[in-house]
Amino acid sequence: MLKFKTALVDSRLWHWFPFLLAVGLNGCSTYYGQLAVGQFDLLRQREPISEIVDDQQRDPQLRERLNQVLQARRFASTALALPDNDSYRIYADIQRPYVVWNVFATEEFSVAPLTHCFPIAGCVAYRGYYQHGRARGAAALLKAEGYDTMVSGVQAYSTLGWFDDPLLSSMLRWDDERLAGLIFHELAHQQLYVTDDTAFNESFASFVEREGLRQWRTSRGLSSQNDAARNHYADLSRLVLATRERLTALYATDLSESEMRTAKRGEFTRMRQAYRRLRDGPWKGDGRFDRWMAQPLNNASLVPFGLYDRWVPAFAALFEQVGSDWQRFYARVEAMGRLPADERKRLLEALH
Repeated sequence: MLKFKTALVDSRLWHWFPFLLAVGLNGCSTYYGQLAVGQFDLLRQREPISEIVDDQQRDPQLRERLNQVLQARRFASTALALPDNDSYRIYADIQRPYVVWNVFATEEFSVAPLTHCFPIAGCVAYRGYYQHGRARGAAALLKAEGYDTMVSGVQAYSTLGWFDDPLLSSMLRWDDERLAGLIFHELAHQQLYVTDDTAFNESFASFVEREGLRQWRTSRGLSSQNDAARNHYADLSRLVLATRERLTALYATDLSESEMRTAKRGEFTRMRQAYRRLRDGPWKGDGRFDRWMAQPLNNASLVPFGLYDRWVPAFAALFEQVGSDWQRFYARVEAMGRLPADERKRLLEALH
């Protein structure tokens, strides 16, 4: 049984409640039905973090972690000028490792993802499911149709300010620094979100996360602990993106399907071999990505790479241009977000 002292339902939830109820009653067997039921169930589990921290009967370790969260949350609004609302000042124990599972899919001989369009978030390269079984079932159906698929667990997401997003128990698996970065990242999505431009949105949020963490560490007199992990992920990302480029060139050839499948397998073997050289060489045995690399890999496995950091250098340059002033930075990014996609891309390339 879930236990909580105060069930929080904000005014925006009541505004959307007839819609959520109608969709849910339409059948949680439908895709939108399971989204509505899952989101409503998540929201009704929330309780104020301050009450947990003050409750001497609650787990001391949980209270300490949540107290650290409140400090990072205050820093997000006071120092980084991120939205000052109840998001991440409330907590939900979801009693599972992930809040949703995303399903990515591509055609067998393409690295371009299938996209799905939604009323609020626009078009994205995945579909999310609140139950692992539903995600696996959806992936199996796509695979039966000949698509490459991947199911990936997600520990947090943003409702883009429509609701006050809770800190989830799944997020507490991370250390304090990574948890603070996640809060900065998700609040950045509330600060600004451009429909149908995932790379822009994720790169913007990733820059806010990285610069926010740098300032957070400085304010607390801490040295960086994650530079090696960040650099290793950057190496992995470059390796994956290079593989994706070679596959794109491969799929544009006139090879037969049989020949193309063989060459495709060869590219993934090549990527694994290059990874092992990195791990056993410059990384000095850091095997944090071994599990990902050991799984069955296909086109869909490559989709998420590049979305989160493609334009981070451009946003870093823009931040420097405005004198590291967060308000001026957000104003410039918001103006950029109103531009047509092609013009926005040209500006980002010029800043890169």
